[in-house]
Amino acid sequence: MSPDTLWSIGELAERAGVTVKTVRFYSDRGLLPEGARSSGGHRRYGSEALDRLRLIRSLRTLDLPVPEVERVLDQDDTLEDVVAGQLRQIGSRLTALRWQEAALQLLRDCAPEERATRLRLIGAVSVPPSTAPLARFWRRWLPPRLPARLVSAIVDHSVPQLPEGPTPAQVLAFTRLHAFVTAPCPGTDNGQPAAHQPDGGRPAVLYDGLVEAYTLASPQVRAERSPRAGEALDCFVSAYARSRDTRDTPAFRHGLSGQLAADPRIDHYWNLTAEITASPEPTPGAIHDWLCAALDDQVAREAG
Repeated sequence: MSPDTLWSIGELAERAGVTVKTVRFYSDRGLLPEGARSSGGHRRYGSEALDRLRLIRSLRTLDLPVPEVERVLDQDDTLEDVVAGQLRQIGSRLTALRWQEAALQLLRDCAPEERATRLRLIGAVSVPPSTAPLARFWRRWLPPRLPARLVSAIVDHSVPQLPEGPTPAQVLAFTRLHAFVTAPCPGTDNGQPAAHQPDGGRPAVLYDGLVEAYTLASPQVRAERSPRAGEALDCFVSAYARSRDTRDTPAFRHGLSGQLAADPRIDHYWNLTAEITASPEPTPGAIHDWLCAALDDQVAREAG
């Protein structure tokens, strides 16, 4: 073929294996270079347009939107960047489909009398699901005046990582967790631990110490060791004592044991989180319970 050969719109369409309508569409958007115009004003195209049209067809086969194709052709974006973005979108759609599939299995396999309740739970959750309501719950639950870096660290450890391919049981656990964290609260202070109240001491000192105590106790909880005294418990109690500008004494431990036993609990949150993650790593709630049990045991031994 001579480099000077020009084709009509129909001839170009036939060579590229597309319709005349397709050629006209891309030509009208300025994506196909015209070689010339006929004496009657009809478009004529050369080999550059054929190469360009074949490239467009390949990109569209990958389901790239036309604006993305335009950016690649105009070199506003590299092909690698556009492909990476498309892969992220496909990954998100696949995750949504997997969650929908597990939700449908959940509805299919449950008893008829449970179906309406489960359908309401599922309908309240976006697909793919978002953990934003869980993060908002923790930002409300945590005491005021905490440093932003500490709040972020606590939220990161408390909000579970959702599986991309959940089981029906994990879908059910997440929908229940979503219902729990989005339920209306009767009051801003209602249901908060004593440490969260205005006279609860210095919350930043407390939570910094709790993060350290949980880190120390985590290996023992993971190994399923019974609650016991030791460095983790000492760090745990010290966090409460330092936040209240007092000393760690047997009397303080006795009082703290009673206070923690009376504090409101959110075990439901942690139980559902464990179901969602299906991880051998203990939740912060499980670690807190272990440390409270260790404190109760020590206080009981000393009292006996």
